[in-house]
Amino acid sequence: MSDQSSVTPETKPSNASSLEGRKRKFLVILDGTPESEVALHFASRRAKHTKGGVTLLAILEKSTFQHWLGVDALMKEEARQEAEAFLHKQAARVNEIAGVVPELIIREGKKIEQIQMLLAEDAALSIMILGAGTGRDGPGPLVAMIAGGADGGFAIPVTIVPGSLTEEEIHDLA
Repeated sequence: MSDQSSVTPETKPSNASSLEGRKRKFLVILDGTPESEVALHFASRRAKHTKGGVTLLAILEKSTFQHWLGVDALMKEEARQEAEAFLHKQAARVNEIAGVVPELIIREGKKIEQIQMLLAEDAALSIMILGAGTGRDGPGPLVAMIAGGADGGFAIPVTIVPGSLTEEEIHDLA
């Protein structure tokens, strides 16, 4: 995996120019839930069939622990390292399914704000793929957050994939 695959908001180039000649990218927000795994698989299959790309986004919530700055900084660094390891593991899965190396992005802050900022910065992102939860707790945290209303909505379509889909069903659909 090249250095380009681990992109931070500070180093990510803005590409608001024309999409001509560029691959469209599927955005998957990974939060460690089973439904986000289904979304990853679906997006990977769609990218393979459409010759597109995949962007994996992990969003770290801002820490509320500020009593000792050194401890807070250590907690942030540990969370970032865990997110990086998780994204690299998921990137290997995308590569295995679709044969593409996904773009990896870690952001810190409120999820809705970070998603909207990323969409504003990257014109190649064309579809956000989310997985719906299958349990009694409802559709899952990401779908509930998106459905709960992002002020102004999103500039791209959002595809919600049933979290109960099997790999065979994903292969048939995507």
